[in-house]
Amino acid sequence: MMSTNLFSPYQLGDLELPNRVVMAPLTRQRAGEGNVPHQLNATYYAQRASAGLIITEATQVTPQGQGYSYTPGIHSPEQVAGWKLVTEAVHQKGGKIFLQLWHVGRISHPDFQPDGALPVAPSAITPKGEILTFEGNKPYVTPRVLETSEIPDIVEQYRQGAANALEAGFDGVEIHCANGYLLDQFLRDSTNHRTDKYGGSVENRARLLLEVTEAVMTVWDSQRVGVRLSPSGTFNDINDSNPWETFGYVAQALNRFNLAYLHIYEATEADIRHGGKNLPTSHLRERFTGTLIVNGGYTREKADAVLANQAADLVAFGSLFISNPDLPERLALNAPLTQPDPSTFYGGGEKGYTDYPFLELASK
Repeated sequence: MMSTNLFSPYQLGDLELPNRVVMAPLTRQRAGEGNVPHQLNATYYAQRASAGLIITEATQVTPQGQGYSYTPGIHSPEQVAGWKLVTEAVHQKGGKIFLQLWHVGRISHPDFQPDGALPVAPSAITPKGEILTFEGNKPYVTPRVLETSEIPDIVEQYRQGAANALEAGFDGVEIHCANGYLLDQFLRDSTNHRTDKYGGSVENRARLLLEVTEAVMTVWDSQRVGVRLSPSGTFNDINDSNPWETFGYVAQALNRFNLAYLHIYEATEADIRHGGKNLPTSHLRERFTGTLIVNGGYTREKADAVLANQAADLVAFGSLFISNPDLPERLALNAPLTQPDPSTFYGGGEKGYTDYPFLELASK
């Protein structure tokens, strides 16, 4: 009996994936005016259509959700039209693509906010560090606390973003509850000091994520909806005093939705260096009954091992997909991998985006 590896097909709900190599969500900051995707973005994603599944870069569901320059949105008709270019290009190449739904919360600045307003957050806690605005680096500001009465509007923004993603031709959506952004800010006790029904106990802190998930599933079948978590993450000045309890509860609570998958961004050296607690993915595997995607510095050998051991079902690759548009083929052939150029990760044009070479096989 053959063991499972990266190149085994996988049935994700009603989607047949040709392999288990997932393209991780990667912020590239190359949207056009009005944060509208355009032809260059379509070319980039279509080049990577051999992935079993593509998960797009984080995409803000509202103007209030923006925290970086030139990141795409999914809240205007023009953005929906731009994303249609992308989904059509990927589908023409036989690929499958989910849109990642995003609200940055406090990781923003009045320079990005409508009418120069303060960013919003569960609590008025200022992130450490600086943010790169159109005018250069500036200190983070203290965010405005979301009133309890405003939270249904946040849920509706995610629901509408999911509806717009459906109109744009995506195969599904991923709810971004990781990396210190809004939903993660509500979930973690370092950033959520609320005393209403969205704060205090882990059940209350997880409430917004569960409400958003439920709302998104009024648009999409549950098997076309994924959730991304970063249980050990410290990025964007976030932490949790008991990630075993917090994320163990979330993993179990998500079972009732029959999701397409749970996507785990695993601990990095930087997370541990900044005080993150290394929560083993096995802790979540024991509690979540559906498909599990893992992400975080995987090689082919490490990925094959985690799949063979049934510790995960799919493996997402990030920076290697930036510099190897045909990554599944290269991994399958054990071919040399092009190393990415970090100086071109964020912003710019074709350089470091669509100009990485494909593997050229000598014809026999």
